[in-house]
Amino acid sequence: MKYHPINSELFIRNRKNFMAEMKPKSMAIFNSNDIYPIGADSTMPFEQHRDIFYLSGVDQEESVLMLFPDCPNKDLREVLFIRETNAHIAVWEGEKLTKEAATKTSGIKTIYWLQDLEKILFEMSTYADTFYINTNEHYRANVETETREDRFTKWLLKKYPAHSVAKSNPILQRLRSVKHEIELELMQHACNLTEKGFRRILNFVKPGVWEHEIEAELLHEFVRNRSKGFAYTPIIASGNNANVLHYVENNQQCKDGDLILFDFAAEYANYKSDLSRTIPVNGKYSKRQKEVYNAVNRVKNEATKLLVPGAFWKEYHVEVGKLMTSELLGLGLLDKADVQNEDPNWPAYKKYFMHGTSHHIGLDTHDYGLLHEPIQANMVFTVEPGIYIPDEGFGIRLEDDVVVQEKGEPFNLMGNIPIEAEEIEDLMNS
Repeated sequence: MKYHPINSELFIRNRKNFMAEMKPKSMAIFNSNDIYPIGADSTMPFEQHRDIFYLSGVDQEESVLMLFPDCPNKDLREVLFIRETNAHIAVWEGEKLTKEAATKTSGIKTIYWLQDLEKILFEMSTYADTFYINTNEHYRANVETETREDRFTKWLLKKYPAHSVAKSNPILQRLRSVKHEIELELMQHACNLTEKGFRRILNFVKPGVWEHEIEAELLHEFVRNRSKGFAYTPIIASGNNANVLHYVENNQQCKDGDLILFDFAAEYANYKSDLSRTIPVNGKYSKRQKEVYNAVNRVKNEATKLLVPGAFWKEYHVEVGKLMTSELLGLGLLDKADVQNEDPNWPAYKKYFMHGTSHHIGLDTHDYGLLHEPIQANMVFTVEPGIYIPDEGFGIRLEDDVVVQEKGEPFNLMGNIPIEAEEIEDLMNS
């Protein structure tokens, strides 16, 4: 891993909180992700399953975590299984976790090699009535690939059919959505790396540059600062490309007079940031571009203030829609008749702002969080309104990541990243 070690206090606390929600005489099991093949002997870079990372800090394949808080054998209340390492593996793949290193990383004292899993699981299962299995129930999940977790669950329930089954996901959705101080520090660091990248490209962009050249500048800045790279596939969308919401080709030349919509960010220690900015290729917004830009920025600022404890995500988006409707009327993109005759299921403003304003962010870019439950302090949300006008050849989106506070306005983790139109112009022309 490129990142600095994380204080194991985070993972100890996360496990304690999870186990406090478990039923009596139950055990929970979490698997690492597979290393996914591409073809021949090629594989994708390993990405750890966020849940086992959240509960252990282990960032290595072929790892299994078992939690059994009231196990009669006290040594088996927290058990971590890892791949046995040796000199051959060290030469060919690099150093893997030793038992001692796994304990230091996770705070778990009972560490076994993976080949001992079935034997230890059998002992633990004789004390347990219920297995907590880990399924992906995120509201945006659409997974066709059978994961290592899926395969293990199939095997477990076939081997132990008399045990009851419970779900880990609802517990994790609640716990992961509210961030610990250490998590907020890691997310702030990811945002700081994103700032470095954005400031770098403000001095790089000019007419004639290619979108992929900008992408390369960002990747260089992130990796040299101990990030694996982008938190998600970056969007570098010049001109009308900005009106394709998930434009990721990044293969066009940036032209004088056009805007570039950026949606990119750095990850750090598996924690994500998520930024959107829109800048002029030549360093100067036109009058119309600046009018629309400032309208989007006003919506972002007012929408941010609405993210308070007790608010609900669905109602929040209704209020943001009212803010956007007002701005679109002011820009002449809508008239009163459009609003009066709108379809309640697809309000008039959706013609120019068709996506949501906010989502949870953390270990995943679209992080865990139960949307039907009230917002709480220390949840982290994006705020990302946009106005997209294909007929005028540009789209504008602005996005920051903010932490909900117990009292007052949310804290902006991206508060140091330039956003005001005049500041961006000054920086691009300095």
